[in-house]
Parts: sequence; C-alpha cells; structure tokens
Amino acid sequence: MNPILGESTATSVPWYRRWSLGKNRYDHVELAGAFGDLGTLIPFVVGYIVVMKIDPLGILFMFGLSELIVGLYYKTPIPVQPMKAIGGAAIASGGAMSAGMICGAGLFTGIFWFIVGATKTVNIVTKFASKPVIRGIVLGLGLMFVTEGIRMMLVAPWLGGIALVLTFALLTWQRFPAMFALLLLGAGATWLLDPEKASQLLAIPPHFRLPEFTFARMSWGDFVKGSLLLAIPQLPLTIGNAVIAIRAENNELFPDRPVSDRMMAVSQGIMNLVTAPFGGIPLCHGAGGMAGHVRFGARTGGSLVMLGGIMMALALFFSQSVGLLFQIFPKAVLGVILFFAGAELAISTRDIGSRKEDFYVMLVVAGFAMWNMGAAFLAGVILHQALERGWVKI
Repeated sequence: MNPILGESTATSVPWYRRWSLGKNRYDHVELAGAFGDLGTLIPFVVGYIVVMKIDPLGILFMFGLSELIVGLYYKTPIPVQPMKAIGGAAIASGGAMSAGMICGAGLFTGIFWFIVGATKTVNIVTKFASKPVIRGIVLGLGLMFVTEGIRMMLVAPWLGGIALVLTFALLTWQRFPAMFALLLLGAGATWLLDPEKASQLLAIPPHFRLPEFTFARMSWGDFVKGSLLLAIPQLPLTIGNAVIAIRAENNELFPDRPVSDRMMAVSQGIMNLVTAPFGGIPLCHGAGGMAGHVRFGARTGGSLVMLGGIMMALALFFSQSVGLLFQIFPKAVLGVILFFAGAELAISTRDIGSRKEDFYVMLVVAGFAMWNMGAAFLAGVILHQALERGWVKI
C-alpha cells in the first residue's frame, strides 16, 4: 500500500519496537535542521511569556523534553509545535485567560487525542482522507507559511532581503548550513537594531530552577473553560495538520520509518498529559514544522534530540532571560525560515497527477485550509466523493 495514503507499512511495525527502528544522527547538519521550525515556535512562546505572563521555565523545559522523546522514538524530524488555535486565542485575549485555563486546555487535549487514538476512533475520520484532500491540506498550509513569512520579512525589508538571498545561496552551495548563517545574521542584526536590549540580555546571569507543578493551581472551572474556549476549537486544525498531513509527509519522506494516524493521535495525547501539569503549553505535531526541519538539513530524530536538550538547558539555567532573547530576535529572519518551510511543504504536492478532478479538489481544499483546516477537510471529502460518484462534474 502507498505509504502516503495507507497505514499498512506503519502498523507492520509494533509500537514497542520503534525504539530500535533506524538510527539517529548527531552532526552539524542535523543540528542546523533542528532550528528549521523557529518561525512558528518563537512567536507563540513570546506571546505566552509576554502577554499571558506564563513562566518560560515550564514552557521550554516541557517543550524540550517532548522533542527529546519524540526524536528518540520516531527517528524522524517529526516536529513538536505549540497548538496554533489555542495559542492564538489565548494570546489574543490579552492575558484575560489564566494559566490554569491553558493547563486545562492541555489536559483536555491530551485526554481527547489519547482516547481517539487508543480506541482507533481516529481512523474512522481519516479513512476519508484521499490523496487530493491530503495534498490540498498540505498545499494550503504551505501557502499560509509562505504568506506569513513574507509578512514577517516586511517588518524589516532590508534584513529580510539579505536573509532571503543568503539562504538561497547557501541552500544551493550547501557547504555551510544555511540555518547557522541565518542565526548568526539574526544575532548580528539584534545587536545592530537594539544594542541596549542585547547588552541587557548578556548581563543576566544563569540561575538554576526546576519546573513547578502548576496542576495544583488549576481549578475545575479552569478545566471547563480551557476545554470549551480553547481546546475544542483546536480539534479540526489538529486532525488536518497534526494527524493526516504529518502522517502523509513523514511516510513519503521516510518510508522506512513510517507512522500511522493512530500513532500521531496517541503521541499528542501522551505529550499533553505529561507536559500540561508542569507548566507546559498545549503541543502538537505539524507538517509545516517537519518541512522546515527537512529543508534546513534534518533527516533523523537526532535533530529533535539536540534541540530538545538545548531547550531544556535554556529553561533550567536561563529562564529569566529567554523571554527577552526570543522577543528581540528579528522577525524578518524568522520570516525567511517560515518562507522556506512553506515552500518546501507546498512543493511536495507536485505528485498530484494530471487528473483534472484531483487537481480541482486539491485547490479547493487548499483555499479552505488557509482559513480553517476542519472546514478544508470536510469540504474536500464531500467534493471528492461527489466527483467520484458522478454527482457533480467539472
């Protein structure tokens, strides 16, 4: 069965044998690829820290721990990302939503995805995901990343232009990882654009702290509000991007290390059940993040293991300064990272074939996906079935 569409290759590998499947690499190329998802990570983390006033220690430590375990287990650069609908709604509230509600949203998310994955309920929905529907979701997500990347680059067009040209050159030359050049450029631009804050950042001494058990501060009301206002609206986005699309992308790029929809659902469930009680934010996997990791060099889970270790070290020793560090890193450079991740994701849809009906479905789904992943999935399934059964013609 085609690994892009089916799950037979993934389910042929028992979950308890994944630890011995394949090998991770830990070299400079994998390390460069590890930073390929910063374009989505940093803006959300900054929002949680600055607007929501959530302790960066819990956010970064649990984020890093999740990446480390995911990298060791899956052996591919399956990303760990903040859940975008939850993060966007919480940050947009201007701090009106409490940390307890974030914890409640994470717990509800963990319980929901663990149950639908463990009981195989997720397969009932995802079996309708035909190739044109999957490719449409991936294309829509890629175009979202490209447009958002351009918007961020326009914050400082001169810097965005330099970073864009530099990245194109180094991705062609490939002797020096493009991501390292972008990080160096970002650090230099930070010092040039805001030397006062850069000096302030360097003056903050290391300070060791351990994550707190924030579950004890969550009330039943926080759990209910977090579930209804934050977690439930996230579900359609997760099924499209963090289950169907990531499974399809992983199995196309790494057919020797396949995953299934059930694995992705259960993985997100366990991840959130572990991280939420200790100050972590709701997390998921995502096709865009994998595209970013791969575009900048990652090919194994070693990239996630190294990034996870860096995040945990930052959390334990530099949690007082990490908020400022992320806040002053140039948006234009992050925009370039996001731009290339989106382009990598969008170009993966080139195998859609020549059938007019499939191409049409893909474009319709992509258009809806740039607005709402759940609506895109539903529209694609209905349109594809209608075309296949001859109910409508184009």
